[in-house]
Amino acid sequence: MDISAPGAPHPDDDGFPVAATASLQEGRSTTLKHGDTFALFDHAGDLGGGPEGLYHDDTRHLSHLSLWLNGARPLLLSAAVQDDNAALTCDLTNPDLPAGGGLEAVPNDLLHLRRSRFLWKGACHERLSLRNFDDRPHRLRLELRFAADFADLFEARGARRERRGTLHAPLQERDHVTLSYTGLDAQRRQTVLRFDPAPTRLEAQRAIYELTLPPRTRQAVFIEIGCNREPAPCTARQAFGLALREARRAQRRDATLRAGLDSSNDIFNETMRRAAADLSMLVTETPEGPYPYAGIPWYSTAFGRDALIAAWHTLWYSPALACGVLRFLAAHQATEEDPATDAEPGKILHETRQGEMALLGEVPFRRYYGSADATPLFVMLAGAYLDRTGDLATLRVLRPNIEAALGWIDRHGDTDGDGFVEYSRKRPDGLLNQGWKDSHDAIFHADGRLAEGPIALVELQAYVYGAWRAAARIFRRLGDPLAAEALDRRADALRLAFDARFWDEELGTYILALDGRKQPCRVRSSNAGHALFAGIALPERAARVAHTLLEPDSFSGWGIRTIAAGQSRYNPMSYHNGSVWPHDNALVAEGLARYGFRRQAAKVFSALFDAATYVELRRLPELFCGFPRRRGQGPTLYPVACAPQAWAATAPFALLGACLGLGFDAEEHCIRFDQPVLPRFLERLTLRSLRLGEGHLDIAFHRAGEEVGMQVLHRSGGLQAVLRSG
Repeated sequence: MDISAPGAPHPDDDGFPVAATASLQEGRSTTLKHGDTFALFDHAGDLGGGPEGLYHDDTRHLSHLSLWLNGARPLLLSAAVQDDNAALTCDLTNPDLPAGGGLEAVPNDLLHLRRSRFLWKGACHERLSLRNFDDRPHRLRLELRFAADFADLFEARGARRERRGTLHAPLQERDHVTLSYTGLDAQRRQTVLRFDPAPTRLEAQRAIYELTLPPRTRQAVFIEIGCNREPAPCTARQAFGLALREARRAQRRDATLRAGLDSSNDIFNETMRRAAADLSMLVTETPEGPYPYAGIPWYSTAFGRDALIAAWHTLWYSPALACGVLRFLAAHQATEEDPATDAEPGKILHETRQGEMALLGEVPFRRYYGSADATPLFVMLAGAYLDRTGDLATLRVLRPNIEAALGWIDRHGDTDGDGFVEYSRKRPDGLLNQGWKDSHDAIFHADGRLAEGPIALVELQAYVYGAWRAAARIFRRLGDPLAAEALDRRADALRLAFDARFWDEELGTYILALDGRKQPCRVRSSNAGHALFAGIALPERAARVAHTLLEPDSFSGWGIRTIAAGQSRYNPMSYHNGSVWPHDNALVAEGLARYGFRRQAAKVFSALFDAATYVELRRLPELFCGFPRRRGQGPTLYPVACAPQAWAATAPFALLGACLGLGFDAEEHCIRFDQPVLPRFLERLTLRSLRLGEGHLDIAFHRAGEEVGMQVLHRSGGLQAVLRSG
């Protein structure tokens, strides 16, 4: 993720923080997304405060939208996003409306307004239904006010620009208004608002309906807000129905490609349905396949690391997502050296942006490669995808990209030839830290001094080890045993060198990093758990690492902190230095399970599930604060955490897979469950349509004390299920 530290930029910061002048937790916005379009509405369905708006291709295409009835704002009754995230419904009523302006007084609560809204293919579709519950007719003035500032997303999140492009005068027709802007990049961006029926009066920034509503009747107004697209060749009413039908069909089609689950815990079922719905909403179809955008509001775009980890989390649940991620990142892999974008041949994309500031180079993220870990993670995911699916055809296509990524590790990753991969930024305003903890102050020494680069992160070495092991498996399956053996030898040597330089007996865990002078950053962090995740940790170290991660100074009760309490820069409200991140915890839990600590993984799962029960919509956010758990209280929320966030939404799937010891053997056509554990909040669990090749399984698990039993409910295609108990 790019910089998200709150507050004013630090003098040595990377220059693109998310300003925390207002908390996203205050008057929490409601989120919708489809493709490259997303929206943040208030609970009444309006726009017009802080970051709220309708965004498309990193530009805010509508910055204000408000509903008025006889000159007053309607009162909110309730608002909710559907369980599948497909639409927002807001129910409102009238306050006491005094007489005036030729209108009679209307007592409160006689009129009901329902706003139903969804996004589809670059447009926001809305049906506004107005119903009169009185026994007499009412003359009403319904008004919609709107405006578009065409702010770049980085402007909306706090950046200041010396110059902007040109806002054009609105163009009005009988039933539509066109708002437009030409940026400094010479691109014209436009928003078209269409109304059906045509308003009584349509002005540059408002649509006014003069209505007479008979008793016990209703009337509907349809609105289409299109972003950089031609209006549908039909009315806004017809466009609403056609888009809604198409969206529902697509949703049903996508559901058939994923596994299903239900359990004895209704709250857990709700949590998993929300996680699945959030993932579906964040996934964008690209020419290369489905790709999960990182998060809303600030990261609704393609990030390399985030998508790789989200796809890893959900390999057992939806392997098609990993295929789309691998193909997309292969298509955008760097092929030449460009210090302006941190690009080097073979390097995997960090972030891409489509807004005016990115196109002009005012921010470096048009196509930016400033992450060191995405490249080995790409190879790791390719190996895991092959293990999960047996899809050799895709791996043959990806082999040149895998070899290029391995070449980057050798030629550009290890800048000083010491056997470890380091990073340092190539442009002064690029990301200072290029692991997943990319805040400017995330990598430091025991005394609090910031580490100077080039920096060799603990998890980066683990991912390189995992990449070499994964590539060895791939090449062996592709009929190249010599290349596979060479990579396995390199991985063996790295494992020993890593243990010698990164293990710290006094800390009881691995150090955070080596700085540019090869001095150890002797800090207890969650990063060490990634050594378990990738398998680089020697077996004799695993128990100590697990114990250290679950001690009270690291484990808050809601999860494992990024930095342990008592470390020099520990701050439970810091973005990366004491907070709790669900995706980070999921990777650590996978590592615990890998080394046989499945009950400890279940403890992490239970903590995060408990946190989800306290959060709105049972939606795990990007992160929350690392304060200790207190009886009767939920976790302390982080002020500018994104929700939904892809790798937070997918974390429960990874945690469940880790607890079940879930593994796939495509060659043997078998799904394995190695010493499965059900966390304390689950007594029964059923997985449905768990697929491998042409076969699928429905499997039920039940817990009796500490033991877990398994029953195959249905199988097809000769697929086998194997349970290995402790």
